[in-house]
Amino acid sequence: MTSSIVPLALRASRSSYLILLAAMVLFASLAGQAFAVEPVRISRDDTALDLTATTEIYTGRGEAFQVSTAPGTDGIVRRIEVRATSDTHQGDWAVFALANVSDEQIDRLIVAPHFRLVQSKLFWPDLGAKRIISITPSQGFALDRQPSDEADVFRITLDPGSVVTFVAELATPDLPQIYLWAPDAYKDTVNAFTLYRGIVLGIAGLLAVFLTILFVVKGTSMLPATAALAWAVLGYICVDFGFLSKLISITAGDERIWRAGTEVFLAAGLVVFLFTYLNLNRWHAHLSYATLAWILGLGLLFGVAIYDPPIAAGIARLSFALTGTVGIVLIAYLGFNRYDRAILLVPAWALILVWLFGAWLTVTGQLNNDIIQPALGGGLVLIVLLIGFTVMQHAFAGGAYSQGLFSDLERQSLALTGSGDTVWDWDVARDRVVTIPDISIQLGLAPGVMHGPARNWLPRLHPDDRDRFRATLDVLLEHRRGRLNHQFRVRAEDGHYHWLSIRARPVLGANGEIIRCVGTIIDITEQRNSVDRLLQDALHDNLTGLPNRQVFLDRLQAMLSLTASSETVRPTVMTIDIDRYKQVNDALGIAAGDNILIALTRRLRRLLRPQDTLARLSGDQFGLILLSERDPAKVADFADAVSKAIMVPINFGGREIILTASIGLVSWVDQQEDAAGLLNDAELAMYRAKKAGGNRVEPFRPAFRTFGADRLQIETDLRRAIERKELSLVYQPIVRLHDAEIAGFEALMRWDHPKRGNISPAEFIPIAEASDLIGQLGLFAFDKAASDLMDWQLHTGELPIFVSVNLSSSQLLNNELYNDVRAALARTRCEPEKIKLELTESVVMENPEQARLILNKLRDLGLGLALDDFGTGHSSLSYLTRFPFDMIKIDKALVRDGSDKRTVLLRSVISMARELEMQVVAEGIESEEDAIELGNMGCEFGQSYLFGPPIGYDSVQRLLKERFPLMKRA
Repeated sequence: MTSSIVPLALRASRSSYLILLAAMVLFASLAGQAFAVEPVRISRDDTALDLTATTEIYTGRGEAFQVSTAPGTDGIVRRIEVRATSDTHQGDWAVFALANVSDEQIDRLIVAPHFRLVQSKLFWPDLGAKRIISITPSQGFALDRQPSDEADVFRITLDPGSVVTFVAELATPDLPQIYLWAPDAYKDTVNAFTLYRGIVLGIAGLLAVFLTILFVVKGTSMLPATAALAWAVLGYICVDFGFLSKLISITAGDERIWRAGTEVFLAAGLVVFLFTYLNLNRWHAHLSYATLAWILGLGLLFGVAIYDPPIAAGIARLSFALTGTVGIVLIAYLGFNRYDRAILLVPAWALILVWLFGAWLTVTGQLNNDIIQPALGGGLVLIVLLIGFTVMQHAFAGGAYSQGLFSDLERQSLALTGSGDTVWDWDVARDRVVTIPDISIQLGLAPGVMHGPARNWLPRLHPDDRDRFRATLDVLLEHRRGRLNHQFRVRAEDGHYHWLSIRARPVLGANGEIIRCVGTIIDITEQRNSVDRLLQDALHDNLTGLPNRQVFLDRLQAMLSLTASSETVRPTVMTIDIDRYKQVNDALGIAAGDNILIALTRRLRRLLRPQDTLARLSGDQFGLILLSERDPAKVADFADAVSKAIMVPINFGGREIILTASIGLVSWVDQQEDAAGLLNDAELAMYRAKKAGGNRVEPFRPAFRTFGADRLQIETDLRRAIERKELSLVYQPIVRLHDAEIAGFEALMRWDHPKRGNISPAEFIPIAEASDLIGQLGLFAFDKAASDLMDWQLHTGELPIFVSVNLSSSQLLNNELYNDVRAALARTRCEPEKIKLELTESVVMENPEQARLILNKLRDLGLGLALDDFGTGHSSLSYLTRFPFDMIKIDKALVRDGSDKRTVLLRSVISMARELEMQVVAEGIESEEDAIELGNMGCEFGQSYLFGPPIGYDSVQRLLKERFPLMKRA
């Protein structure tokens, strides 16, 4: 029995030992790795999120850092490795994850402030430093750093439903705070704090200068001590608010020295002020020696601040607390002994103690928000302001301006004279009005004209103000109380009316009747004119003087409200849009365009009757409410008369300009229709007239509401977007597969709609192609791409890259394309060899012969030609020999084909292209293995999100400077 038990025990102990050993090995293998983090869920409505608590810090992990990403939408946790990009990196990393739970793309800013007073500690405080060197997402390239002197700011873009893990390469092991901001909210917050800081800095600077001047004027000892404290406060908030970096160029290490130095200066200034103000040297010599030693010790800290700023700042903060405690004891002791200076210092010192308590709560982390730091800076200025008032009481006590020098009547007279107002004195018993100085002279009248009985003012008053002026005076006399506060218009000698304001109060006699009324009268013409101009601008167009869109809708709604009760009110609404007005503006200038609009306004006004309304709805669009005609035939005749009036030639600068108009009209037929709906119907009809070629009148039909309403709106918005320059270009990198170096970019158009946000090119490009806008869009893209390329070369040097621009069928079939391209190249001075035009097979097939002629001319000009989406058509091979293409772009559908024949097809296409001396670009490469395989097949270039997403102009410039740092020098 015993022999069987022993082996069993041995086997059990051996199994436990193996399990323990395996656990130790597993722990050791995971000790140098970081586990997956929980993602922070963000939505469109989240404007500011504090990521500090959810960010994991890893210190001393070396130059290569491995981390598990947050589970993606598929629930898979991946491992990524990030390597340090800076030689100064100490192996400190931070990891956090974000999840976009919305169905929209979200742009956000990651902000890590360099310095934060909250939790900066009392001893060996954190005085600020560069926090984040770079941030690498689990998807895509490292984030772009945004310019900022006060924080590390990186911009991120999260796709809908994406989960991204971010690894931050830290410059220091401390990360006091990391925030996720919406760009607009962050900008507004920065602007708000900038305004506040500017006000506080201005007040602090004025206080310091004012107290310094007082010291020069009145040389008492407390004034220089107060001025020194004011300058110390100014220096501290200059550093704390980041104003010093605007004046001089300082590094992060220098800023720590300046911050420690200003805290030492502030601590020393407070000690000097307390000693000087309380005049402590008269009490005991030992107290003076102690204060001198204290100040000398703080003076030595300036040297310590250069070599070890945290130690100097920590001692200075300890000195603050000690000074506050000593001040309490001294003020209490001297106050009980009836020392007036100590008593007057009680409010200021109480404020200092409150400030010190708040600062202690802040640096220890018990008070934690973004407002407390600037609030403490403002509190310092408030302390100096209160101390300044206290000091001035003593500095000027006993001066010449003693109490009782002037009587109350004299003070009131001086105040009235200093205000510059005119005295208005009405002797009611004698009915005589007198103004001092004489207001008649201000109105250009003979002296004394406005003096005498009050009724003499009536002929000079505006007719609309006479009865009100008379009634106001009568009511005042009848009630025998109250105040006179009246505004009215008086005609000056030149015929213009001046607005005057009387503010007066009655004086009662012994019998309770008003015997006099005395006050002031001032000219408020400028103020009233400003108010009238603001009202006019708010309701009317300032160019033509016509009512604006809002007034137009209000009047139309008022007329519609009368249709039910009056059979004669049947309004017809017309919208008038001037055809080719933009071309006239571009050719002759904005001034000429404005003069033309004014001329057209005068013509249209001549056609109207008093009951009709004309308004300017937008730039070249007018609205008209026709009430004077109800018969459909006469309404049609009126619309034809409007069209003919606009077509009358206009002579400008020796040139004859003939304009036409697209007019849409709709008559009221439905009692339920509102003003906005009626105007919208008229605009739909106008857009249909414009789409039909313009120069026509189009009555509204109900089918317009459902047929292409969104399409018409997008087309209209697209026209406005071209005029307002809302369109932009982004560039997707094209890289060489053999060394992953950038070879070029494809220019892609983006439209940031002010109301609908980003509109996909797949939505607005077909609409532009169906209208006359695609030519303008294509020329804009070509001109912008060539201009950007030249700007990059100007900042970076001659670059071995090209830019591809897409060409549509409408552009290719346009006879002016060749001339437009030549003009753009001459304007931008861009080399034609650096531009490639991309065309799809369907574009070429629309008119093969016309396309071949134009492409040959473009090829002779030096431009490169690329056949896009190769492999998706049915006759691409035949067109390769007929057209002068020098590059083909293999469609991503062929690259990503998962069938067994994919490799054979790709190898055949690439070999054929090389035999035809064409370059090959593979689109949609998803992995490095595919890139290597394509490169081995002979494919020169690749383009996909694997190599980079489309990026903006500034990001391309930074990328080129990083990839080609020596080109400018060469």
